Amino acid sequence: MGFRVYRPYDFPDRIDPEIGKELKRLGVRFEKELHAGTDAVVCLLGTKVDAAFLERAPRLRVVSNVAVGHDNIDIKACTDRGVFVTNTPDVLTEATADLAWALLLAAARRVTEGERFVRAGKWKRWDWTLLRGADVHGKTLGILGAGRIGQATGHRAVGFSMQVLYTSRERKLLFEHTTQARRVDFKTLLKESDFLSIHVPLSAKTRHLIGGKELALMKPGAILINTARGPIVDEAALAKALKARKLGSAGLDVFEREPEVHQGLLKLDNVVLLPHVGSATESARRKMLETALRNVIAALKGMVPPNALNAHPRT
Repeated sequence: MGFRVYRPYDFPDRIDPEIGKELKRLGVRFEKELHAGTDAVVCLLGTKVDAAFLERAPRLRVVSNVAVGHDNIDIKACTDRGVFVTNTPDVLTEATADLAWALLLAAARRVTEGERFVRAGKWKRWDWTLLRGADVHGKTLGILGAGRIGQATGHRAVGFSMQVLYTSRERKLLFEHTTQARRVDFKTLLKESDFLSIHVPLSAKTRHLIGGKELALMKPGAILINTARGPIVDEAALAKALKARKLGSAGLDVFEREPEVHQGLLKLDNVVLLPHVGSATESARRKMLETALRNVIAALKGMVPPNALNAHPRT
């Protein structure tokens, strides 16, 4: 007995020894080439799994995405071919929420501008007017999409005595109880938030959900944070709003055409740019890999993986 698992990336992280033993018992062989004998795929966001991809692997049982988002995978095509699609929820929630706050604070207090200022040798004396930023304490945080990460981001606002607003398809009663958050419609969220943090998944409906019209509705000086998916924001419109100082600042960990960044954004000081590192802590990345491997193990054993996104693919 043995299984061939396509893993196009190296994962140097140490994993739970029990997972390693189970993979060995199943006779799993990791390979860097996809072919007709491939039984499973462990991939990152850079791997596009579509109908053409599936044609090359007729024995495929599961595509295990080492991420929460799965916009790189055609779930319908997988379902039609009897292939499970899985992701890694929960284990990266806190790390990503931490990074959203790192961006929020950095954008509000102009941290990266100040760091560049010091490194360039421009700091010659203490200056009353130097790098004045925006208050965070007591302001209003808007959460666009109150899923796991959105709620975790909102919980952190309690320590800053912030009013929390959120949008969600369903009311989040426990979240409201623990944060005193208020559920509002999309336009109200835009108009009343001093900080807007994006946490919706990428879909046809959310692509360019934040464009020129939406940015125009936001408060003058408001700050936009995006740790979800780049295409949710129209980068050209955002660059224009930031350049005109319609928005105070932005903090971005994701971009429309990664790793490409819109040239208009690169030229601005009032935006903090990071290379999609929301889950990049040692613990979170290790747990993501372990979750992905557990999903593979379950599928290879003929079971429904614990994090299946299509629980009943056609067989």
